[in-house]
Amino acid sequence: WVEGTLEDPDSLRRLVRGADAVVHCAGAVRGATQAHFDRLNVDGAARLVRAAVEQHPLPRFLLISSLAAREPGLSYYAASKRQAETVLAEHAGSMQWAVLRPPAVYGPGDREMLPIFRWMARGVAPIVGSDNSRVSLLYVDDLAEAVIKWLLNENCCEAVFELHDGRPAGYLWQDVIDTIDRLTGKHVRRVKVPLAVLKTVSSLNLHAARIFRYAPMFTPGKLRELRHPDWVCENGAFARETGWTPQVSLQEGLRRTLQL
Repeated sequence: WVEGTLEDPDSLRRLVRGADAVVHCAGAVRGATQAHFDRLNVDGAARLVRAAVEQHPLPRFLLISSLAAREPGLSYYAASKRQAETVLAEHAGSMQWAVLRPPAVYGPGDREMLPIFRWMARGVAPIVGSDNSRVSLLYVDDLAEAVIKWLLNENCCEAVFELHDGRPAGYLWQDVIDTIDRLTGKHVRRVKVPLAVLKTVSSLNLHAARIFRYAPMFTPGKLRELRHPDWVCENGAFARETGWTPQVSLQEGLRRTLQL
């Protein structure tokens, strides 16, 4: 174990010393300002990249980013993840690198998607986006396997890769609701949350967070992410490079996540 933080360059040097590969998946997902996200997601990534390129021989470097980086104008978080990708590409030098952009990742230990799925399992599905919005999903074990495949393939090209669970067109939220309906045997009732209510709550939460100094999750930026109409991924490039194929379907992933 190496104790340290993303703000401590000496601990990062100890962390990567002698490493064959660096998998960077640390960062902030909650916050009230762009500076908060940048301090961890951008500056922290930059320090780790600098520590890695100082090593001899050079390790390989895999950055776990986010599909949100595809739309950096939506939120502070999305902008910081895109900038972290840029930092890696610009400062890696001759170090081999790649970026993974997973979509919404879910599983038994998830803190973001799991509460929503549990509400659905109880029979209530809060709907915050458009009926036509489509999203890709990925079960956590498949993401872990993708990382392993990259580690085992030393000839992978330097690129930004998207991932999904094997469903090229992604899902409507109705598809998720129908799947949970089948798993639980309950009728899941859709509850459309008015946009005005969502905007008010997210704005109040952001202002409260700045006053009381806590890191909020539901902010206007997060709402824009949730309402974005197209979060569908294309994972063909990564599959061709590494031979990775997702194994866990939505139904099986939800069964494991909800322990049904």
